[in-house]
Amino acid sequence: MITLDGVLQGPGGPGEDPSGGFEYGGWVAPFDDEVYGRVVEKELKPADYLLGRKTFQIWENFWPVHGDIWPGINEGMKYVLSGTVNQSHWKNSVFLQNLTDIRKLKHTEGPDPQVWGSGGLIQLLLKHDLVDELWIKIHPLTLGKGKKLFDGGAIPAAFTLTESVVTPTGVIIAYYKRAGEVRTGTIGA
Repeated sequence: MITLDGVLQGPGGPGEDPSGGFEYGGWVAPFDDEVYGRVVEKELKPADYLLGRKTFQIWENFWPVHGDIWPGINEGMKYVLSGTVNQSHWKNSVFLQNLTDIRKLKHTEGPDPQVWGSGGLIQLLLKHDLVDELWIKIHPLTLGKGKKLFDGGAIPAAFTLTESVVTPTGVIIAYYKRAGEVRTGTIGA
């Protein structure tokens, strides 16, 4: 979930991530409509998850007691990149220390883990060419400040649009798959 100016910080609620003095938490709420709800419901299928520490800590305090909202979230594997946290009471939580651990995970059998939230982790993955798909919900507003999706030095990469929809409230929901490397002269505005 991002804004037109790329902000991904605090979409869910005012207290979600006020770091850096961010005061616009909960900016997604006005855009909930029937189409948006159907898309989100489709995305909430049981899966495995790759999360950054901050997102994991928010989730581990919420989802174990609210699993009825997101069936399967508590059963899915939660892989957490953290240099400071290495254990949790939340079942199926595995802690990764570095990019080497993520690369190993990427080459194991089983479903590809989904990244939710975790802006710093997404930037790290983009920078090191470890993103196979992007699921982006672009909300029709600008916030001017806040953590941004592409602030971390993403490498040049091409993606192919595989599915898209525009909701009645103006949210552009787009799914992209990695299409290859970008060569000189192939980048357009």
